[in-house]
Amino acid sequence: MNTPKIIISEIDLERIERLLESLPANAFPGRAALEAELDRADIVPAAQMPGNVVTMNSEVKFSVSSSQDTFCLRLVYPKDAAGEGTISILAPVGSALLGLSQGDEIEWPGPGGSMVKVRIEEIMYQPERSGDFHR
Repeated sequence: MNTPKIIISEIDLERIERLLESLPANAFPGRAALEAELDRADIVPAAQMPGNVVTMNSEVKFSVSSSQDTFCLRLVYPKDAAGEGTISILAPVGSALLGLSQGDEIEWPGPGGSMVKVRIEEIMYQPERSGDFHR
């Protein structure tokens, strides 16, 4: 499977890098994969973010091929992940969602090391699309 292009806003990149710097090297199992995604991403100013891309605090409808289930969750920082309907950027599927566009699919390491295929079905809400650049 080809790896889809990903786009990340300057604000999200800065905040995620700060988060990673604050954590011990082995704080979560998907750290290397998340760092690799950040390294390969196209970085754009928040005001230039296309409206069909998953950014931090976006509400995303996505499917996971291994379970045939569809989920609608908000991609958040760990401090906001306690609420129902959220998924942390540090969770394997959370890391996979960041920067993908509607219709994109990506294979990503899941819990226990198995690979899961994640597909973006719809971006229900994106802060940048709504003019909220400083969330």
